[in-house]
Amino acid sequence: MNSHDSSLHSNSPSNSALDSVEKLHRAVSSAMSHPTEQLIQQAENSLSHTEQAVAQVMEQGNANAVELAEELLGEEKERLSKLRSAKK
Repeated sequence: MNSHDSSLHSNSPSNSALDSVEKLHRAVSSAMSHPTEQLIQQAENSLSHTEQAVAQVMEQGNANAVELAEELLGEEKERLSKLRSAKK
């Protein structure tokens, strides 16, 4: 996942969604490094928040931001799914 320069971000829904995806990435990475129930739950909570942020961008109609956010969200969902499967 590419890191985005936060100094370029404004408070727009598009940037908020990308920020949420970055936070999700960090949460999933932490849970993968230390697969405790607490960190997995935090990653799942972050996933829920990120899905809401991406849905808000979809309502705004910013196609480029939606495409990027959905792609990154999909990658993180896959990582979290693998973590859940490995934990069982």
